[in-house]
Amino acid sequence: MLSFFRRLRLSPAPIPDDSWHAARDFVPWLHALDGAREARLRELAARFLHEKTITPIGELALDDAQRVSLAALCCLPLLEFGAEGLRGWSQLIVYPDAFRVNRTHVDAAGVLHEWQDELIGEAWEMGPVILSWADIVADCEDPRAGFCVAAHEMAHKIDVLDGALDGTPPLPRPWQKEWARDFQVAYDRLAKQVDRGRETAIDGYAAEAPEEFFAVVTEYHFSDPRTLRAEMPQVAAHLERFYGPSPFG
Repeated sequence: MLSFFRRLRLSPAPIPDDSWHAARDFVPWLHALDGAREARLRELAARFLHEKTITPIGELALDDAQRVSLAALCCLPLLEFGAEGLRGWSQLIVYPDAFRVNRTHVDAAGVLHEWQDELIGEAWEMGPVILSWADIVADCEDPRAGFCVAAHEMAHKIDVLDGALDGTPPLPRPWQKEWARDFQVAYDRLAKQVDRGRETAIDGYAAEAPEEFFAVVTEYHFSDPRTLRAEMPQVAAHLERFYGPSPFG
């Protein structure tokens, strides 16, 4: 009996219809889903809101519909993977716009280098996801442009669930080998094009590291699947298997 009441207490409250409909109007990916996948996403978003603290920074204020929109966008890559993808962190931090972070690096000669990066999103391995609200809005206004910062940062969170941020999420062993092989080939090809200064159809930032490659192609899966299939058909096939079909076909 005690375990029954504990389960009741831990069950997320359903998202009210008015908040979900407002989020659906704001987030184009939601009304592009079929009914069954939208219902699954709504349940995942409810769990997200139950488990995560959403913290706006500065003068940014988020109403209920905006919080639901953020939860839905973060859960979009979990439609097939499931709520396990929410494990290991507890906070979503939302800046009004791009934000600056301090970086340090000690080179081989022992010299300390310090600089600032301007970011629109970040995912700490053992900490929060951080997003720029202005860029969330821009993604929703032009959802087929190849960008979805929420999906990018959630890809990092899924990636690290197996203990290594390396561009390969938790997968059954045989699939993991195929994934690693096909992603490495595509990554090496893109990195070579970027190194030669060639213009690439896929954002060259994907050539920064294997984990960034996975996160960037995740964005393309959700926002420009046609380009991804044309440029990297094997990678696109893996992502369709992992994430399910892109809402935009």
